Amino acid sequence: MAYRSVSRQELKFEVASVQIVSLEEVRHIADLSNLHLTSDEEVMMQRDLNAILGYVEQLKELETDKVAPMAQVTEMLAAHGSVASDSRAVLRPDQPVASLARDAVMSSAPDTDGIFFKVPKVIER
Repeated sequence: MAYRSVSRQELKFEVASVQIVSLEEVRHIADLSNLHLTSDEEVMMQRDLNAILGYVEQLKELETDKVAPMAQVTEMLAAHGSVASDSRAVLRPDQPVASLARDAVMSSAPDTDGIFFKVPKVIER
């Protein structure tokens, strides 16, 4: 199977004519994400989410029956000749090494209980 690069110009897609994501859903997602959006930002977010989901719908139309499933991109690159056929040649060996001593790490932490780092609360509900 041959692979080729695709330019940005080739990746044109239209914003979905059917609104997949409503403004109410945008507000709910923003609330869950602790984002404070203006009404203009909500409209832009709705447009962007609908465009992304519309593009995903287009991708679903692609014929993929003859494309083998992959777990790693390096499999595709090796088959294409972009990297050595032995993908390990481009990756470092996975070897266990000793970790840092807890006492040494905790002694340089701004705030700790001796076992865990203490950090300021970042999510308030």
